[in-house]
Amino acid sequence: MVAEAIICCKEKTFKLFTSVNFAFPFKEDDVMINQFLAGQFEAALLQLKYEISSYTHKENLWALHNDIKNSAGTIALHLIGNLNHFVGATLGNTGYIRNREVEFTERNVPSSKLMKEIDEVTYRVKIIVGNLTDADLSNEYPLKDGKPATKTVERLVHLLAHLNYHLGQINYHRRLIEQPVSLPDDVDWLDKRI
Repeated sequence: MVAEAIICCKEKTFKLFTSVNFAFPFKEDDVMINQFLAGQFEAALLQLKYEISSYTHKENLWALHNDIKNSAGTIALHLIGNLNHFVGATLGNTGYIRNREVEFTERNVPSSKLMKEIDEVTYRVKIIVGNLTDADLSNEYPLKDGKPATKTVERLVHLLAHLNYHLGQINYHRRLIEQPVSLPDDVDWLDKRI
């Protein structure tokens, strides 16, 4: 059953449909939904930087394992392209031209370049989303691509969910590919971190 989640922003009410039942009320004195979403994108993109920097062997960013066909590096490129396209170009008129195929075929991009691109898209998304008005959020999303999220606020929530889904994949990939630091033979576990 589809539950209706209502997001209130000042006097505006945005209705989102989700399979999870939650309420997300904002009162007039609360943070505006645009600022809240901008902050959530920023936090998730900072987490993406953390995940990428947590690989102890940078070549493992591009490693594949059994049935896992997309490496962490590939997913990071996909997220950068996705947000540059759906937020940057579509909502911010940045002129970005997406090449989705390259997102999935380019390999061995230095982690420093990934970090720079994540920083750039973080800034861009935070500014664009943070400057959207209530009217912008309640308007139809400018790109007509047949997705069910037709209002701008709905598309932003969808994009945020997509970003967080892939963050989980990167975290899992890192823990699968990178073996934990090994302990000396005479130590079974650490009582506390040093």
